[in-house]
Amino acid sequence: MPVRGVGGIFVKSADPDAAKRWYQEVLGLELNSYGGFDFPHAEAAETFGDGARTIFARFEDGSDYFAPSEQAFMVNLIVEDLDALLARIKAAGVALIGEPQQFDYGHFAWLLDPDGVKIELWEPAKPKA
Repeated sequence: MPVRGVGGIFVKSADPDAAKRWYQEVLGLELNSYGGFDFPHAEAAETFGDGARTIFARFEDGSDYFAPSEQAFMVNLIVEDLDALLARIKAAGVALIGEPQQFDYGHFAWLLDPDGVKIELWEPAKPKA
């Protein structure tokens, strides 16, 4: 297959510096030398095995899965310790969208970033030994 994965997600912002600070302060991301955030594939694969993957999917126009965001897209971020991240988010005073949910393929929670983009946090199920 000639396409090997997603090389980046690039989003317009009314205030890019404020949005970057939000991702640093609320989610604990670290800026790279280009002013974005890196997610090394090897680290996710080491933790989650085959569960570490990027999913590219299309939704019907009428889908409410991205609600309450009015954006035509959302971002799913793989996290290693969702409970710890949820504590950080709560301490930052950021509200979740609904309640976190557990499925056989992982643990999920949702919030909106400063530009109204829905962020889905996903802790994949760890591979069985």
